[in-house]
Amino acid sequence: MRRPQNANTPPSERIRVLIADDHAILRDGLKALLQSAPDMEVVGEAATGEEALRLVHKLRPNVVLMDISMPDMTGLEATEVIKRMYPEIKVIALTVHEHETYLRRMLQVGADGYVVKRAAADELVRAIRTVMRGSVYLHPEVAKKVIGRSDPKMPKLSEREWQVLRLIALGYTNQQIAERLSLSVKTVETYRSRIADKLGIKTRAEMVKFAMQHQLLEEEPDP
Repeated sequence: MRRPQNANTPPSERIRVLIADDHAILRDGLKALLQSAPDMEVVGEAATGEEALRLVHKLRPNVVLMDISMPDMTGLEATEVIKRMYPEIKVIALTVHEHETYLRRMLQVGADGYVVKRAAADELVRAIRTVMRGSVYLHPEVAKKVIGRSDPKMPKLSEREWQVLRLIALGYTNQQIAERLSLSVKTVETYRSRIADKLGIKTRAEMVKFAMQHQLLEEEPDP
């Protein structure tokens, strides 16, 4: 049997990576790629945001590769929790989303890197090594969309507020949003009020317009 490329690197010196993505085939491919790097090892795999949190608590990886759109808990929500509880753990978004809104939202919740899934294999390895040196890594084409813009006008909404805003724009009632997100109607009303205050908009029509401008109406899995 062929020995993995990292076999000669002491375990204590390897970068411990956790992969969080709901597609098993992709996880298998990523694992094979990273295990071939001499300084990395995959210590765990998660199919949901909640599973990623459990494994982070248990395994304490150096780096988490985080898909954004996952069942149960989105990668944005999971990243926000991980960076609050374990700020030393690096999180790299690995996603199909190339719109700048997703990049800004991931950076707002503390992500250390952003790589799109169509990127070359060596870019992901480079991104992991970059964040481990304490720098931020952004996929070049996505970074070009935001670099040089002094005022992107991106409101600082929490991930739950983004979810509520999206459902409002899709036409959900407060009761339906409460059921969808397992919240009380009163809590949804509170979120709705906060969103209106932060965005400076009041009507559903204005919220729909904002959601369209920020690509919030794309199909996503249920929270």
